[in-house]
Amino acid sequence: MPVATLSAERLRALLPLPLSDGALDDLLFASKAELEERVGDELHLSASPDRLDLLSEAGLASYLAGASEAATGLLRPTERPGRAELQVRVDASVAPLRPHLAAMVVHAPHADGLDEGTLAEAVRFQELLHATLGRGRRAASLGIYPVERLNPPIRYSLESLEQVRFVPLDGAEEVTAARFYDQHPMAAQYGGYGRSGDRCLTLADSRGSVLSLPPVLNSRAAGEARAGDRELLLESTGQSERAVRDALGLLQLVFVARGWSVTPVPVLGPEAARSDGRGVIAPRSVDLPSAVLRAISGEAHSSGDVERRLAMARLSARPHAGGWRVEVPPWRPDLLTGVDLAEDVVLIGGVRPEQGLLLPSATRGRRRPEGQFRTQARRLLLGFGLVQPYTPLLVGESVAALCRSSGAVRLHNPVSAEFSVLRDRLLLSHLEVLGRNTRHGYPQRFAEVGPVIVRAESAESGAETRYHAAAMLAGEGVGFADGAALVDYLLRSWDVSSVREPAELPATIPGRGARVRVAGETVAEVGEVHPEVLTALGVPVPATWAELDLSALWALTRRHETD
Repeated sequence: MPVATLSAERLRALLPLPLSDGALDDLLFASKAELEERVGDELHLSASPDRLDLLSEAGLASYLAGASEAATGLLRPTERPGRAELQVRVDASVAPLRPHLAAMVVHAPHADGLDEGTLAEAVRFQELLHATLGRGRRAASLGIYPVERLNPPIRYSLESLEQVRFVPLDGAEEVTAARFYDQHPMAAQYGGYGRSGDRCLTLADSRGSVLSLPPVLNSRAAGEARAGDRELLLESTGQSERAVRDALGLLQLVFVARGWSVTPVPVLGPEAARSDGRGVIAPRSVDLPSAVLRAISGEAHSSGDVERRLAMARLSARPHAGGWRVEVPPWRPDLLTGVDLAEDVVLIGGVRPEQGLLLPSATRGRRRPEGQFRTQARRLLLGFGLVQPYTPLLVGESVAALCRSSGAVRLHNPVSAEFSVLRDRLLLSHLEVLGRNTRHGYPQRFAEVGPVIVRAESAESGAETRYHAAAMLAGEGVGFADGAALVDYLLRSWDVSSVREPAELPATIPGRGARVRVAGETVAEVGEVHPEVLTALGVPVPATWAELDLSALWALTRRHETD
């Protein structure tokens, strides 16, 4: 889990009431953070990756104030109108490299402006966000700049390395971007995210003063925030729009929790980058259905109790049809669905072992009947002499494209192209197995029972998990009849009558595929794999695939038993 070092003195200065070490431990017990160690004034705190807001003094103080009911409800910063010229103009040249940008301005609540401690906390939290949410600055990086020393508008563009000149934040003399990228250790580590050939990403004001070379380093002149600054420009650039928005939402908490006011900064440019800036400062609404809360907590809650608990979690809730509508601040990107909100309601109320709270579980004390049904399917396939592989839920984009699997869910920001698509059929994984085992002899016969992800408009996430059983038969003389016989064998084992009808299926030969229906519902697909697919995989022999939807079949067989 991510770990941060916080100052106990600065934390207590933000709290509306004194808090002893024992009370701190008790309140953290119900959170997703844990005090690992205390050395003098230093608190070494770890938190789960979805609660990064707890790893700053400002964020932890906000949570503790709510959990102790010293200050509750949504933390709402004062919004100031912005100057018309204070905007960021995004040039189309950045699109292939790092297209997303968001920005805002924060204003100090007093004339003294920024203090050294808050600046140090902001920089420390900024680096933590780079390493976690920003994925080492690839998905998102952050910058803090003094508005007083800038001449807006700000321009974000891809410029020639030789033409860009600036004094690096840790330097004393002006250098070209070409020299910086060749010699500076930060450029060696992060330069690949901000450079394309002989050009690099640049943030500069209207006078040409360089703020930074995203995502590598700020400049010393226009890009160095200092104690006493009264207005700061916060910006984030990156390859992931969501990471950029979430990172900026989290960083502002350092200032908002100390009474700084905010101003949205419009972003002008290509359609993908265009924004009025309000998306990173305004709360958003998430619904919490009462049925979801009841299912997760295992008990009924009064409306007043739910609203009080959500206020303790520093959220704002009001009754809504079937539950509550909850306002969520920008520094809580983890709250996306009603399930997330229900978790906050349960945790903030305090869950301890001595309470004996047993969350509802359909598998308590025995295997679920549906699980036993899947186990029976595995045994039947094993009895048919088929080897059982173990394949991941994620497959590569190449095999999804080969199968023309347009219905499969794609990941927006995959770690690797080899694990970028959630399979909607076991067929995709089994074709990858065939492609990896061309050095072995034939026939190859294997089968598996496993989960797939299919689109479902009725599901909260837009997709649902189902279980399939699939077999792949590859060898000389293998044909459609072999796959059809396997499906018939399995259905007869469950005493199920079916109807088979011709169908055009992904990755199969036209006229050599079929769907199998039971009571009008599709429960299986079978077909010969198309030679073009086999050639692309390097498989030299014919192959036949058969796949059953065990989730659909279980619903039908259970209904039949009930009737």
